[in-house]
Amino acid sequence: MSTEKPPLASGLARTRSEQLYETLAAAIKSPFGSMDANGVPATAPASIGGGRETLSRKSSRRLMMSASPGRSGGGAGTHIRKSRSAQLKLELEEVSSGAALSRASSASLGLSFSFTGFAMPPEEISDSKPFSDDEMIPEDNEAGNKKPKFQAEPTLPIFLKFKEVTYKVTVKKLTSSAEKEILSGINGSVSPGEVLALMGPSGSGKTTLLSLLGGRISQSATGGSVTYNDKPYSKYLKSKIGFVTQDDVLFPHLTVKETLTYAARLRLPKTLTREQKEQRAIEVIQELGLERCQDTMIGGAFVRGVSGGERKRVSIGNEIIINPSLLLLDEPTSGLDSTTALRTIQMLHDIAEAGKTVITTIHQPSSRLFHRFDKLILLGRGNLLYFGKSSEALVYFSSIGCSPLITMNPAEFLLDLANGNINDISVPSELEDRVQVGNSGREPQTGKPSPAIVHEYLVEAYETRVAEQEKKKLTDPVPLDEEAKAKVLRLKRQWGASWWEQYCILFSRGLKERRHEYFSWLRVTQVLSTAVILGLLWWQSDIRTPRGLQDQAGLLFFIAVFWGFFPVFTAIFAFPQERAMLNKERAADMYRLSAYFLARTTSDLPLDFILPSLFLLVVYFMTGLRLSPYPFFLSMLTVFLCIIASQGLGLAIGAILMDLKKATTLASVTVMTFMLAGGFFVKKVPVFISWIRYLSFNYHTYKLLLKVQYKDFAQSINGMRIDSGMTEVVALVAMIFGYRLLAYLSLRQMKITT
Repeated sequence: MSTEKPPLASGLARTRSEQLYETLAAAIKSPFGSMDANGVPATAPASIGGGRETLSRKSSRRLMMSASPGRSGGGAGTHIRKSRSAQLKLELEEVSSGAALSRASSASLGLSFSFTGFAMPPEEISDSKPFSDDEMIPEDNEAGNKKPKFQAEPTLPIFLKFKEVTYKVTVKKLTSSAEKEILSGINGSVSPGEVLALMGPSGSGKTTLLSLLGGRISQSATGGSVTYNDKPYSKYLKSKIGFVTQDDVLFPHLTVKETLTYAARLRLPKTLTREQKEQRAIEVIQELGLERCQDTMIGGAFVRGVSGGERKRVSIGNEIIINPSLLLLDEPTSGLDSTTALRTIQMLHDIAEAGKTVITTIHQPSSRLFHRFDKLILLGRGNLLYFGKSSEALVYFSSIGCSPLITMNPAEFLLDLANGNINDISVPSELEDRVQVGNSGREPQTGKPSPAIVHEYLVEAYETRVAEQEKKKLTDPVPLDEEAKAKVLRLKRQWGASWWEQYCILFSRGLKERRHEYFSWLRVTQVLSTAVILGLLWWQSDIRTPRGLQDQAGLLFFIAVFWGFFPVFTAIFAFPQERAMLNKERAADMYRLSAYFLARTTSDLPLDFILPSLFLLVVYFMTGLRLSPYPFFLSMLTVFLCIIASQGLGLAIGAILMDLKKATTLASVTVMTFMLAGGFFVKKVPVFISWIRYLSFNYHTYKLLLKVQYKDFAQSINGMRIDSGMTEVVALVAMIFGYRLLAYLSLRQMKITT
């Protein structure tokens, strides 16, 4: 510093510079523990330039004022900690230079100074922010303090436009059928980086419109046009569209990490290795803030698991794991508290900011949620009541004479209008005139217009004031070159894994999901207790007498009936219970149906063989059946064939009917018929109905068990000739494949529903 006396102004500036230098040097030299509760260094001067407040208090205050609204969740303590770290991070060598002093002062105080002899360049001002997003202190995401970072991976931007969209369904009555219009002339658009909300009362067509935009509804019943980058929808867009259903369709016994890992392995491209896919699942867990519960089971109605908000985030993670260009969500905030719902909507904003197009239906958002949406579509009875920026919705309805008379949530105000409820809402003069002219819409006591008249007025107002202008905007070309537009049509349908990989993944998933059910204490107790009772009733039965031989034949028939009855009613629930999951995953092209079917039917086999093996080990030796390895293992093989055949019957009945009540009724009648025709109760069956016994797996199993046990003991038992038993084996094998083929063909015919 110069020893000459400068002018007063420059001397004052130099004095302040020296004081700043001393303050920063003291802050660096002081240890961490030498600061008071406000973050003031113990050696800092009491004030600067005669001010009332200390320098560090001013810096902390300015740091708090300069924080963006999105970072306000951390509280004052977070900003003070960041200001401390900004002060303590400087090194003494950097402070010795003028430029470093300028950066240090601006970083610690949140503003820039002009020192004698030089000024801070603009680029250094931008580099000297007090803290950045990358320096955020990790906080608990459940408390809402951490803003998830979604990877802005390269993805195809999708500009979605829909014009004059209509949708009709046929309502069948007893003697006739009629068409019902669900959507009528809906227009709108949404671009990458925007969140479009579909609002309206129940039954207004929100979910139908969302499903139509996602390609989940057959185009034959729809009218109008829906374009993606000015191109029509094609099935190859499935890999670029994520669809989150209103109900969280997840396997209850899988953990959060397992659920997302299986989704990544099935849906991500083949070009990625298994390790890369699993790493992507971990990244999604971090992006969604699910680290704490990643090893917790999802849970369900009878299984304790994660919370509702966490389950909803897992459902969203299943879709964003493929980096979709278009993300559609059906009421993602249903059943969530206001704070969790706000975090969910904020997460959708973060996803949109990464270049995605986001559309969500919303039922009754809070005022905070309402102001988070970029665009809004208000539906009422299938008609469009408003489309535009959500921030301009109240202005528009005020312009047509509808405004709230009391302070209320904007979403409640709009939903009241869509329902035709005008309590606490100003009525435009045109509506009052309609009430005075016609008596059909008059309510005798209040004289207010009926909901039908209010709805008609709102539809007409939108058509005359806004609709034409919005339709013209839809004709504007998408700001993409032709090559980018053509990618929508050039996208080839690609599976994320080969057929064998799909089978292995689904086999592993099914094994993990159903092992808890198969090895429940209730089922194990049921099987073992039955085995012990049988062993006690037929304790060391003697086949050397005709009566003992007849008793043991009854035991073999019961074994055939029990292991024919038990698997049927277990397999009936397979496809009806997984129908929602099958619809969801097939609609997203996660796997081939053949791979799923084979994995579903074979993943049960290892589990199905454990309990019968324990059952036979108990019964066989307690009842005194032939104590030889050959008959023992052949008896076990016979029971296994019976189990697989009866399972096939249960799978076929469940796949054909897809209704548990109907399937249970049909299965009970079928199993009872097969049991009666099994050859134990009736020896001579009339010719015209004798064919039933050849369809009965009980009949073939019973005959095979008799032949295994008494091959060298007698020529015939109960009128059944003892031979090699090859006919019965062929019949059971034919049933195994025949019933399963019938089940597979039934699944092929099942329509994918939303």
